[in-house]
Amino acid sequence: MASILIHGFLTGMVLQVAVGPVFFFILNVSLQRTMVDGLFAVMAVTLVDYLFIALAVLGVGKLLEKPKINFILAVVSSIVLVLFGIVMILSIQPTGTENSSHAMLASDCATSFMSAFVLTVSSPLTIVFWTSLFAAKAIEKGYVKKELVAFGFAAGLATCVFLGGAVVLFSTISAAIPFWLLKISNLAVGTLLIVYGVIRLFKVAGFNLPFRSQGSG
Repeated sequence: MASILIHGFLTGMVLQVAVGPVFFFILNVSLQRTMVDGLFAVMAVTLVDYLFIALAVLGVGKLLEKPKINFILAVVSSIVLVLFGIVMILSIQPTGTENSSHAMLASDCATSFMSAFVLTVSSPLTIVFWTSLFAAKAIEKGYVKKELVAFGFAAGLATCVFLGGAVVLFSTISAAIPFWLLKISNLAVGTLLIVYGVIRLFKVAGFNLPFRSQGSG
């Protein structure tokens, strides 16, 4: 069992390298709020990851492979990304309010948690990814359901460790980052979310764009 846990954790860490909008969103929270806010956001992402992993183990991913359900979820998740991006850009305070590097946003753990939760859960097609991964491991390693649960637990734990470490690092250096750079960060992350969402909408519409959809990290 220990080897399965190690394999699951290492697999999860490798998957974290393919950072997506959620990763940049959490870094932005860490820079503009507090370390605690960032850790609450990580808790939300980890919770959703475990929810998706549990559903994948149960085989729900097969249901989401149906074209109509896939289409609806893809459209809704793309719109959520665009709306998040717009809200982040509109939240940028105008020049003249930069009294300190921490002046942008007050600590709000509940908002940080819910924002990260909604952003992560808006991509339920991640369940399909986990389902495919578990199917591959079941064939490659001969894992039974109990072993897949252990593998999934360790893979999900990698999300918490990776994002938690990033939050601690960026929260530590946030005091040294000037206010104008924080505003650029807000603008960049908001724009990234909008672009990501729009490209996904184009993909749903049938355009052949070279963009691969990523998971929660």
